[in-house]
Amino acid sequence: MKKLIQEQIQSFQESNENKGRLLISCPDQPGIVSHVSDFLFKHGANIIESSQYSTNPEGGMFFIRIEFDCPKLRSKEVELREQFHMIAEKFSMDWKFTFGYEVKKTAIFVSKELYCLRELLWEWQNGDLMTDIALVVSNHEDSRNIVESLGIPFYHIPASKENRAEVEERQLQLLKEYNVDVIVLARYMQILTPTFVEAHPFKIINIHHSFLPAFVGARPYERAYDRGVKLIGATSHYVTNDLDEGPIIEQDIMRVDHRDNVKDMKKIGRSVERSVLARAVKWHLEDRVIVHENKTIVF
Repeated sequence: MKKLIQEQIQSFQESNENKGRLLISCPDQPGIVSHVSDFLFKHGANIIESSQYSTNPEGGMFFIRIEFDCPKLRSKEVELREQFHMIAEKFSMDWKFTFGYEVKKTAIFVSKELYCLRELLWEWQNGDLMTDIALVVSNHEDSRNIVESLGIPFYHIPASKENRAEVEERQLQLLKEYNVDVIVLARYMQILTPTFVEAHPFKIINIHHSFLPAFVGARPYERAYDRGVKLIGATSHYVTNDLDEGPIIEQDIMRVDHRDNVKDMKKIGRSVERSVLARAVKWHLEDRVIVHENKTIVF
């Protein structure tokens, strides 16, 4: 299976070797789109998709995501980055180029609940989640057979409050060793320390089993049932040092009623959690998310 996935990745890289993406956020002002378009044109690039958003044309922020095609892009990568600095400085931009021949490496962290992990692996096997799943880390053994059957390295690292510093040191070492770009918490039931979070800013994606900001923290289904809610949901967000307060990438809901007990709600909620997390991860991998303050712009 791992060989098949590697062939899919190679095929993707070959078919997208001349495609790039450019993400920009900056203070809104006249001339941004003109200068960026002219820059790409002068380097032989053809814009194939462009999405933009302004918070307020007068004194607000401007965000844009551009996909482009450019012959012999790999040989122009350094030149593009170096020469774009002049435009970036002129408009005070935060910006990022990414390229189709670069496939992000992903680490998945999981505990005992495996349904979100299974969904990600299914999307990955189908080729709908274009990433190299470099490793899976778990504080339990439950997912070992599933993971290793797909040729993915599995690391069992028991975690608790007592050994958290030692555990995270080992985890950070693995992430560096595998050169990981994004970390997905697929129902990883451990709170990460500020040291871990700060090492990977806006690169850790979590799934929370409630429609945030409702029912932050533990046992959200139980609290939702006690409150008598008619809608339950799930939220995928970037992890920050504030519990379940990070920038939200994606959310969804499903209806429940008085007939549904806590067990029913959990069963209904799992399908929402799976799809919400998969979409959020996919959008991150496709460079569709720009973080601004504690919000996201998703193109």
